[in-house]
Amino acid sequence: MQNQHTMKKIFIHFVALWALCSANVLLAAINPRVLMQTNLGELVIELFPRESPVTVKNFLDYVDSDFYNGTIFQRVVPGFFIQGGEFTSDFTTKPTRAPIKNESGNGLKNEYLTVAMAHSEGAISGTNLVRSQFFINMQNNTALNANGKSLGYPVFGRVIEGIEIAEKISLQPRGMHEKFPEAPNLSVHILKIERLYASKPAVDIKVENEMQTETSATETSAEETPASVQP
Repeated sequence: MQNQHTMKKIFIHFVALWALCSANVLLAAINPRVLMQTNLGELVIELFPRESPVTVKNFLDYVDSDFYNGTIFQRVVPGFFIQGGEFTSDFTTKPTRAPIKNESGNGLKNEYLTVAMAHSEGAISGTNLVRSQFFINMQNNTALNANGKSLGYPVFGRVIEGIEIAEKISLQPRGMHEKFPEAPNLSVHILKIERLYASKPAVDIKVENEMQTETSATETSAEETPASVQP
């Protein structure tokens, strides 16, 4: 009788351990997601930490610090992209963290509804290009991918819900702001971005000590991007 009781306890512990391990494996397989709330509606973005560990870590650091709250989409180009993540409604920039390396060689392409980070034109020859600004591709933008001649724009996520909201943002009337001709006439505000899963992905820990930048934090330029056809 004692042996049966002991075997039963062992079995119960084994089942509990198996269930815990299975749950951990399932959580690890789920890519983190964030909810973006705008004054035009909500979007859900799935992130790709396995392909873009440093970029996702950087983006989530901004998310967790509420950096994006109160910023705007300052560039909307129908059928091309919508860009935001640094400017406020009066077109001033928020101070950003130090730039990180460009992970555009991660194999992810700038396809419709993917999310990528912007970078500054003046730093094309360098490696630390990415700060806070991101854009959502509104078409397949092959020209923005990395190639043998130049760095591309690092994709780190994709819109999986709220596609109609992204399209709505891209179609906003623009042209009223002389210095920012691609800005919507009426500001499209990012009210809040927050994680949909409370726990940090394992990649956060993995890259915690790997994100060492070669330059100290500096004030970003007035526009993190080329002036015309590129984000």
